[in-house]
Amino acid sequence: MDVLLVVDMQEAALRGDPLHAISEVSTRINALASWARASGGAVVFIQHTEAAGSPFEAGTRSWEVTDALDPRSVDLRVQKSLNDAFAETELTKVLRDLQAARVIVTGQATDFCVDSTVRSAVSRRIPLLVASDGHTLRDRPHLSAAQVIQHHNWVWANLYAPGSIQVLPTAQIVRAATVSDCTPAV
Repeated sequence: MDVLLVVDMQEAALRGDPLHAISEVSTRINALASWARASGGAVVFIQHTEAAGSPFEAGTRSWEVTDALDPRSVDLRVQKSLNDAFAETELTKVLRDLQAARVIVTGQATDFCVDSTVRSAVSRRIPLLVASDGHTLRDRPHLSAAQVIQHHNWVWANLYAPGSIQVLPTAQIVRAATVSDCTPAV
């Protein structure tokens, strides 16, 4: 089964300066979620959670998944408090219980939470697919968001993890039925 991870696409994370291509990224994440559900896969929303009074306080409006996405009642949720969605969370157990054959990563904060989650999955030898156009961030003081995205897509595609990671655009992912149908195009 394919499992789509949607990392930190929460109202609080989308406040402030605009995220790069957020409307397009949200549309692609929704397309991937629909595809995953229709093909018998699962969707897991990763939600950053902090102490009471924080914009990421569990149960608050700002902690919720952004209105730009379309979560369903069948979707799962995992709370995290660190950049890495696997660190000190139940994500490994959730993926095991779902019998995940492949994990597809999308979300917000390409260079922090998405990157940490990708690298952690690779270190766990989880077959991984990153939607090259399904993650975003804000411009950084030293690089534009587009440059950071381009850099991370290249790094992920070239990690020493033979056969366990691919970086592909959303359109190619939703056209492919199996891992063997996916040909890297970064």
